[in-house]
Amino acid sequence: MSLSGRTDLTGQVYRQIRAAVLDGRLRDGDPLPSVRRLASTLGISRTTVGTAYERLASEGHVRTRGGAGTYVEVPHEVAARSAAGCSPLRARPVWDLVAEPPVLAVLDVPYDFRLGMVDVTEFPFAAWRSLVAQQLRPGPMGNGGHIDPAGLPELRAALARHVGVSRSVRAAPEDVVVTNGSQQAMDLLARLLVEPGAVVAVESPGYRISRQAFIAAGADLVAVPVDGEGLVVDALPDAAVAVVVTPSHQFPMGPVMSRRRRAALLAWARRTGAAVIEDDYDSEFRYGGRPLEPLHALDQDGHVIYVGSLSKVLLPTLRLGFAVLPPSLVPAMRRAKHVTDWHTEVPLQAAAAQFLQDGRFARHVRRMRTIYARRHHAVRAAVAEHLAGHVAAVPSHAGLHIATVFHRPRDPDAVAAAALEHGIALHPLPAVVGNGPGMLLGYGATALDRIEPGLRLLAQVLDTLPAP
Repeated sequence: MSLSGRTDLTGQVYRQIRAAVLDGRLRDGDPLPSVRRLASTLGISRTTVGTAYERLASEGHVRTRGGAGTYVEVPHEVAARSAAGCSPLRARPVWDLVAEPPVLAVLDVPYDFRLGMVDVTEFPFAAWRSLVAQQLRPGPMGNGGHIDPAGLPELRAALARHVGVSRSVRAAPEDVVVTNGSQQAMDLLARLLVEPGAVVAVESPGYRISRQAFIAAGADLVAVPVDGEGLVVDALPDAAVAVVVTPSHQFPMGPVMSRRRRAALLAWARRTGAAVIEDDYDSEFRYGGRPLEPLHALDQDGHVIYVGSLSKVLLPTLRLGFAVLPPSLVPAMRRAKHVTDWHTEVPLQAAAAQFLQDGRFARHVRRMRTIYARRHHAVRAAVAEHLAGHVAAVPSHAGLHIATVFHRPRDPDAVAAAALEHGIALHPLPAVVGNGPGMLLGYGATALDRIEPGLRLLAQVLDTLPAP
């Protein structure tokens, strides 16, 4: 607070405190300086300050607690206006269409079957910490300057080798762009490919989070049904400029796109000129069945953009993803990445490159595949033993979750809420055309010995719910 001149000092003190209350700088319950202290600070009389405080109190802006001081009291209408947001600024209307981000909070429940979780207890923290620490030294840090937005050359090369060996994806290091998770790759691709009003096809049901990037870009999303062979290609609109698919392990239902459908999808892309965005989000974890080549390996015409993630293998909090693009798109992708955040954190990229290069990533994948395979089979066995009267498990041989569909119509949100009351966290599977409703049972963060008792308890919860 500062005063100007020597006139109307009481009014100046009153107006400045009142303004601070009304615009939210002073909040309800904040203490004001004592009359003596404020008068001494401003070099004015205590009578001047006391008079200003009395006027504020008479209007309900402050209250005095006998012997305890003077405190701000925000009028109800001011608090309501503040809660509603008193600024006239508003985001573009498209942001009202974008869903609120999910929050995977730490839940104190004995049985956690939520999606998007990995087993952090199995992560090689000591090795990873050592790799990161090596980068946080003057030598590796270099001059501390920015790098190519597309990523550290060592990591781009390591990723190209990784997907080439593990997934038969033909990629040169120059085709790879490193991103902050696969979600940023989707956001950058939406910026590159989508004009407002353009049609983008998405799987239904599908991954809700990735489609938000295309909604934010102003795309007109068209939901395309999924069946036991994956995306129903015959239902694709010819007007689509892009389609987002999960052919290796459809999310969330789980089927692998058949060879016939893959060929049909690539033929559709050639005919329409559309981009096929292949989200290969968890292909490292396959427990049976014969793996099919990714669409990118089958594509001979440069229509497929391959999006991958290291988060499902390492930790989701590390936010490491990548895209393998046709050479024609790489320059624009680099510029889009630069505009967004210049580049992904360099020490993190360097540590990941070393983790891939020295074989530790592959060893970690093999180890986690064994652990998750046991959980996968345990979930399927427990569903068959305890839940067969309520749900059918959708056939699947990969990933970190299993989809189930109710035999009779139920409200999946009500089931999830009832389960949570009994210490079971899970994700509901809403009904869409041809699929659901049901439940999604994740096992990434569920210890093996918690699976059978947790699903046995879930069956008991379903037994107690009213019949649909």
